[in-house]
Amino acid sequence: MITLRPSLARGHAQHGWLDSFHSFSFADYFDPAHMGWGNLRVINDDRVAGQRGFGTHGHRDMEIVTYMLAGELTHRDSLGHGAAIRPGEVQRMSAGTGVRHSEMNQGTETAHLLQIWLLPAARDLPPSYDQQVISPADKRGRLHLVGAPVGAADAAQATLQLNADARLWAGQFDGDEAATLALDPARKAYVHLACGRLTVNGHALAAGDALLLAQESALAIGQGDGAEVLVFDLEA
Repeated sequence: MITLRPSLARGHAQHGWLDSFHSFSFADYFDPAHMGWGNLRVINDDRVAGQRGFGTHGHRDMEIVTYMLAGELTHRDSLGHGAAIRPGEVQRMSAGTGVRHSEMNQGTETAHLLQIWLLPAARDLPPSYDQQVISPADKRGRLHLVGAPVGAADAAQATLQLNADARLWAGQFDGDEAATLALDPARKAYVHLACGRLTVNGHALAAGDALLLAQESALAIGQGDGAEVLVFDLEA
């Protein structure tokens, strides 16, 4: 079963300095039909104006992944971490028993990012943080394993290790570039097109569109035009 979720069907919040599209219910956007998919709880497609951002606030018992598309955002947290994250970089924060952090765009260019929340494999884990670079070549015309569960057989191949029963791939596709990915029909999958145009399992997607997959055994990706795509393997 494959369900298309068009970009314009998402929730939308415009706060002046923040333009945000919500794939799932978040803050003032509530849709009981879209509370998450498997253990994927949030994908916020955020554009943050220069010299603005998210002041210090708290999280707990959530696996938070930040995937940058343009500009930069500076992260500071109560664990003592502080770093700017830029396109080609990905950040993982395990909120666990509790962490406070801020995310500020200290530049003049609008920052464009995906803020992703996954339900953790266990509650009350020690808070932790990681930030890594993904080489452009690793995503060019293929799906690169961005995140895999801690202790999984493929965890060493992933850019980040996740405290969640989930995997995340990212790829960039143009022209004849194509990729396939085997799926476990007993699990769920989710495809989010961050940029450009792409065809996935016969569905033509534009930026912001998504596919929700259940009981499917494979993905076939191709016909990209400036496409950057994220693919999730999730709990059923």
